[in-house]
Amino acid sequence: MGKLRIAQYGCGKMAKYTMRYVYEKGGEIVAAFDVNPEIIGRDIGEIMGGPARGVKVRDAAEADAVLASLKPDACIITTMSLMRDIRDALLVCARNGVDAITTNEEAIFPMNSSPSLTREVDALAKKTGCTISGSGYQDVFWGNLIATLAGAMHKINKIRGSSSYNVEDYGIALAKAHGAGLNLADFEKEIAAADNISPAERQKLIDRGEFLPSYMWNVNGWLAERLGLTVKSQVQKCVPQTHDKELHSETLGMTIPAGYATGMSAVVTTETEEGVTLETECVGKVYAPEEFDRNDWTLYGEPDTQVVINRPSTVELTCATIVNRIPDLINAAPGYVTTDLMPVNRYRTKPLDAYLIR
Repeated sequence: MGKLRIAQYGCGKMAKYTMRYVYEKGGEIVAAFDVNPEIIGRDIGEIMGGPARGVKVRDAAEADAVLASLKPDACIITTMSLMRDIRDALLVCARNGVDAITTNEEAIFPMNSSPSLTREVDALAKKTGCTISGSGYQDVFWGNLIATLAGAMHKINKIRGSSSYNVEDYGIALAKAHGAGLNLADFEKEIAAADNISPAERQKLIDRGEFLPSYMWNVNGWLAERLGLTVKSQVQKCVPQTHDKELHSETLGMTIPAGYATGMSAVVTTETEEGVTLETECVGKVYAPEEFDRNDWTLYGEPDTQVVINRPSTVELTCATIVNRIPDLINAAPGYVTTDLMPVNRYRTKPLDAYLIR
């Protein structure tokens, strides 16, 4: 097949890694898109921090025509965190038969939060013969790693996970989605109140595509599917995180007053027919100087098993996972295919195209 030709949709903080990793894994970027006027027109080499590559960032409005003309082997989407926010990006890829993989957190298992949109993308991708999927940090550190540990246990009663990350690393859309910068009254109204509803009300929101899932909502769905568990009920609760001193946020362009929300903790509890409880928490906030990323999971049963990872390079790990997943994406069946149905992530020692099933 030769060198893989990749399009990049979204050229912010994550793209400088995904694009460089593509080149260093033997592929090339043939098109790039964004909506930010300050980025449009720039050479992608400038964004990556290297030499010019002869590919300039185009307005996302041109993506349809460019993808139809170039027919890249795959597209990497690194923009926003909710499926509804990347609907246009997913559909423009599906419409043009271009395999696409996204860092969008909901996309890891969107059928339990945005089923209608997932079905829409799935149907179009099947019609044009391409594959759409979501991956990133959660694919390995909240998904495959935990499933692998589970395979070493005799019995599991409960899985409890907690992961923290600095919202400064991911851009303004994610920071705002975590309520960073809000006073506590506004946090309660704009963020927390959405979860003070009955299961029936939540299901109506899901059916209408209006539900706001925390990242672990979709991860719990992924884990349950991968472990062969049947979900009986699932709830989430969002709690503000605060700091006793003011914190400056470069991403938000503001100094967050002491006592205001620096972000939030979202706890998702899933009960299953098999009696296994999944209780997972993600803490996303503007960090104080002494804070750092942490990933801490305990599987309770026979025997209890724990894994703790301090200071994971979450951004780089997310981007490397996406790029390493590209061969799996291309090899997968058409439609919306979640990574629990793909092989376990592999380190790619050879150029990406060497791993394609021909």
